[in-house]
Amino acid sequence: MYNESRVKGKIALITGATSGIGKACAFALANLGMNLIITGRRENLLHDIKEDLEKNFSIKVFPIQLDVRDSKEVQEKLGSLPKEWKDIDVLINNAGLALGLDKLYTNTSEDISTVIDTNVKGLLYVTNTIVPHMIERDVPATIINMGSVAGDAAYAGGAVYCASKAAVKILSDGLRIDLVDTKIKVTDVKPGLVETDFSLVRFKGDQERAKKVYQGIEPLTPENIAETVAYIANLPANVHIAEITIVCNNQADGRTIFKK
Repeated sequence: MYNESRVKGKIALITGATSGIGKACAFALANLGMNLIITGRRENLLHDIKEDLEKNFSIKVFPIQLDVRDSKEVQEKLGSLPKEWKDIDVLINNAGLALGLDKLYTNTSEDISTVIDTNVKGLLYVTNTIVPHMIERDVPATIINMGSVAGDAAYAGGAVYCASKAAVKILSDGLRIDLVDTKIKVTDVKPGLVETDFSLVRFKGDQERAKKVYQGIEPLTPENIAETVAYIANLPANVHIAEITIVCNNQADGRTIFKK
């Protein structure tokens, strides 16, 4: 039932597609035959990924260098897509990050702004640019927001990041309510520990500290999350997954982890 692609030839837009979960999602959706708009800040990586995808799959890829924190840039670049790329069927709001693991009152204003502007405002800017045309088309579509188990409860040193992912959950819920009279579905995907560059970014390049996050446990891979995203994107029109939590074995939630 679910092996057949329902989205072949359709268009997906993925933010933060140059690495980690976003990149893995690009390959998973390409495997379903979807054409892709991939965005990220590193233009060279976007073009490398485009070349790789088009070499291995019979699809088209449109790369856009984009900083989701910049509302004007989002509106200009995503609000004026070429005609052949306007009809987006799947939107994946994946761009996100954490910075530091410090007590709330020691976070720098710069780090706070970067996290909130990326994880919350960026999601809003992209969503508000894409959704009106989705509604206008009046065809089945899916919005997948990349949340986190961190959005369910705060953990030590993660208050700002946790708050941003709690916002993703509430924004997803609110958008789902606002779109209840349409053919558009909204899913909040909430991963636990996934081994990507996430911790390397959080610890600002400290490789040893980043490695310790995943020691003593077998974390999820970006491909694990991408498989779930592809499954959600490929569901029948009448099936709507509102929220899904994905953790590795030995992780119960954002705070309860057993390491050997």
